[in-house]
Amino acid sequence: MDNNITNNQATIIGIIEDEFKFNHEIYGEKFYTCTVRVPRLSGTDDDVRIMVSERLIMDGEYSVGDKVEVSGQFRSYNSYENGDNRLVLTVFAKDIGHFEESEKKNPNTLYLNGFICKEPVYRTTPFGREITDLLLAVNRSYNKSDYIPIIAWGRNARFAKNLKVGDNVKIWGRIQSRTYQKRISEEESLTKTAYEVSINRMELVYEDEDSGDNAEE
Repeated sequence: MDNNITNNQATIIGIIEDEFKFNHEIYGEKFYTCTVRVPRLSGTDDDVRIMVSERLIMDGEYSVGDKVEVSGQFRSYNSYENGDNRLVLTVFAKDIGHFEESEKKNPNTLYLNGFICKEPVYRTTPFGREITDLLLAVNRSYNKSDYIPIIAWGRNARFAKNLKVGDNVKIWGRIQSRTYQKRISEEESLTKTAYEVSINRMELVYEDEDSGDNAEE
């Protein structure tokens, strides 16, 4: 299989939260977006944006409240809104289907194989938890790349802080969302959603071998 397909694999299972909304059209094929609410083991949820071709939903079988399984790739896009350029992250669906409640699967899995494209940023929380922020470039077909923000905790954070720009790493984790307030003026603020990948396991890849050092938490 094409490495550009296998180096980015995402699967989420959750509830459709809103109606499919037209996003864009390429070569006569229309694409739509919606939000899927994905549960965490902690009891909270992540609101994950998905993008899906009309070919996959043209039968009209999907409605708000349906539980679905979506598999595809976690991609990034530059969006220009009101003169502001921002990175938009979404699961680009290769397949979508209704999820049978009797099945037991991890509702949020992601595998990425990419390259560190920004110096890692290591920090600690007020409670002493270690965090390292990374930006990973993952190759896509047609000489494109997706730029994915990554967050590592604990042992993974200590491992990741020593990575260098250009290092090839494999990452296993999950997509997570968080809301934040962006101040527009002294009287007004806007609630926005940021997306990132929380690492469960990571591995440094060497040029002459398929695997190398790794960290897991």
